[in-house]
Amino acid sequence: MSTLPKVAWIGLGIMGSPMSENLIKAGYSVTGYTLEQDKLDRLAAAGGTAAASIAEAVRDADVVVTMVPASPHVEAIAYGPDGILENARSGALLIDMSSITPQTSVDLAKAAAAKGIRVLDAPVSGGEAGAVEAVLSIMVGGERADFDAAKPLFDALGKTIVLCGPHGSGQTVKAANQLIVAVNIQACAEAVVFLEKSGVDLAAALDVLNGGLAGSTVLTRKKDNFLNRDFKPGFRIDLHHKDMGIVTDAARNVGAALPVGAVVAQLVASLRAQGDGGLDHSALLRSVERLSGGRAA
Repeated sequence: MSTLPKVAWIGLGIMGSPMSENLIKAGYSVTGYTLEQDKLDRLAAAGGTAAASIAEAVRDADVVVTMVPASPHVEAIAYGPDGILENARSGALLIDMSSITPQTSVDLAKAAAAKGIRVLDAPVSGGEAGAVEAVLSIMVGGERADFDAAKPLFDALGKTIVLCGPHGSGQTVKAANQLIVAVNIQACAEAVVFLEKSGVDLAAALDVLNGGLAGSTVLTRKKDNFLNRDFKPGFRIDLHHKDMGIVTDAARNVGAALPVGAVVAQLVASLRAQGDGGLDHSALLRSVERLSGGRAA
């Protein structure tokens, strides 16, 4: 019998499925719930247990992990008679790894405390590849004791794991992460169009750029997307649009100016409005191509 905590995993999407599978590989007993039957079948094939409801998934869990798209989804699965807070046992640890507003995390922690449930907000960065490879960056908000208890579980999912402060702090740092990533992708996309229109060997140019000060994890991860125009979603424009809304709103609340971020947020919104919301965020290249009279259709 494993002495590891029993885990309930709610949300088995692009990120949640490989992350839950990494916990199974690390020896955790994982019971999962999501709305798509094929994702439940995938979990079962990996050695997990599929549940028919949130209540069934969380009832005997020591740790409940949630990975869903946005604040309304977190609220939908957490609250109400069929939600996590009404069905998880007192003393359980709820780790929300979704990317949501800091205030939603603060409110969730307060509501959970009334039920005797501890909470960490623990959004991640690294995209689908980072989830598959278990090398995610995990930024955490909450109590030190809860973070220390969750650390072995986090170690099975990521490489850079940091407690950033009290409840909501993880989400604030994730918002900053999404700001940096979006601006970086936009800069890379503009460079790609500039290089191509200048007749430069694009693959060679990106290789040498990535070896210098212009190099970045974004360029390393997204270089092939740019070269091959492969925009299969690892992280969808729709989700980055949501995240840019979070960071611009949070920055306004604290009085921080984001002049470049605001422009990129509008470019992300524009790309989404043109029907590209389901594509990977590297598809910002398509927006630059359209503005430059290029080949995006």
